[in-house]
Amino acid sequence: MSAFEQFPVADLKENHLQKVQSLENELRQELGENIVLIAYDEEGNGQGK
Repeated sequence: MSAFEQFPVADLKENHLQKVQSLENELRQELGENIVLIAYDEEGNGQGK
């Protein structure tokens, strides 16, 4: 099983994606680092909860 199959990217709704991006930006400013957050679907069900 590949890493992509084991950790599929989460299917986020637009408002949830914006929250993740907002947190990325907040951490970048606080830490002075290029922070990237990755959302994955641990259950692999693609429900986008």
